[in-house]
Amino acid sequence: MFELMFCSLLTIVPDYLYRRYVQGKRFGKEITFYSVWYELRWGITGCLMLTVSLITMIFYFHPSTDSATLYFRTVPILPEGSGRVAEVKVGFSQEVKKGDVLFTLDSSRQQAAHETARRKVAEVDAAMTSAQSDVVKAEAQIQEAKANWQQAKDELDTKSELQRRNPGIVPQRDIEKLQVLVDQRQAGIDAATAVKESAALQVSTLLPAQKASAQAALDQAQVDLDKTIVRAGVDGRVEQFLIRVGDVVNQLMRPAGVLIPAGAGRNVLQAGFGQIEAGVMKEGMVAEATCISRPWVIIPMVVTTVQDYIAAGQFQSGQQLLEAQNTVKPGTILVFLEPLYKGGLEGVTPGSSCIVNAYTSNHEEISAEHTSTGRAIALHVVDGVGLVHALLLRIQALLLPIKTLVLSGH
Repeated sequence: MFELMFCSLLTIVPDYLYRRYVQGKRFGKEITFYSVWYELRWGITGCLMLTVSLITMIFYFHPSTDSATLYFRTVPILPEGSGRVAEVKVGFSQEVKKGDVLFTLDSSRQQAAHETARRKVAEVDAAMTSAQSDVVKAEAQIQEAKANWQQAKDELDTKSELQRRNPGIVPQRDIEKLQVLVDQRQAGIDAATAVKESAALQVSTLLPAQKASAQAALDQAQVDLDKTIVRAGVDGRVEQFLIRVGDVVNQLMRPAGVLIPAGAGRNVLQAGFGQIEAGVMKEGMVAEATCISRPWVIIPMVVTTVQDYIAAGQFQSGQQLLEAQNTVKPGTILVFLEPLYKGGLEGVTPGSSCIVNAYTSNHEEISAEHTSTGRAIALHVVDGVGLVHALLLRIQALLLPIKTLVLSGH
């Protein structure tokens, strides 16, 4: 309507003034309800053409969309296993910090496994102490065996010397018995040494390996026990946390609730513009937004990212061939916008629906030396008509509460 009124000032009004003051035709006389089209046909036709052209230029170079929302990410609250809830630590809606306990699962099985693993470690420690005592005992047995061997060896040497000096003084049978005794005592030394080496091997290799295995089992049991305590992974807020003691939760079918990270949906606005705007939407464009949750406020924005893919064209491999006509609704170009000034989105509820206008700026091209005068004038007109769209956005912001509260019928 605004464009039509503006264009009529440039077409219909001059046509009427010509008819009135040059040709002398008057309303109610020569110009009537039945002859107005014939008399003002040039002005009416020009008004319609100019209006359509103006609207097309405004909406193409300064695109607008009402498909804009402050999307926010949610984190599902899931245990790493499954089990029955034993205790709930937070309420229906509550602020939480990273690491805060949200709820715990029944841990009787995990505690039993943890206690078994702990006792196994203690058992290995006791076995290591016993093995160390066996090493000390084996050393004492070696010393005893060496002393006995030395005693038998000295007696053998003495009688052998006497036999050498006075043959026949010592019976040969006694010397042979002493030699057997020395060999027996040497075997005792070797046996005691083997016992010591076996005990030392247990202390240095076998028992440490068994303890490492038992400690690993204890650590695994501790991990399983810790999994029964579900904590917040990030700072944020739990909402609609309805889980209660006795409920069964698991990763596949029964999540416990939703955690909304702190600051989610408060920094970036996502808007979907029509595909025809693909050649116009650029990073760095200035934009404006008004949101339902913060009425009568225009928020200056800037385009930070233009997604180079349209979501409607994505597909996944499956058992059927892709049929193009199944994509009935055309997709949009996703654009990310951030506030031009710090705190611009304060007071806007995450998830709120918004209306966004983006404005094309040709200032650099107009200021360039190679730009012709005609093109500079045309680009000035393109930039200037953005004022119309800005005015329309402010009218929408003004009427948005009335449209929502009064005219919606709710």
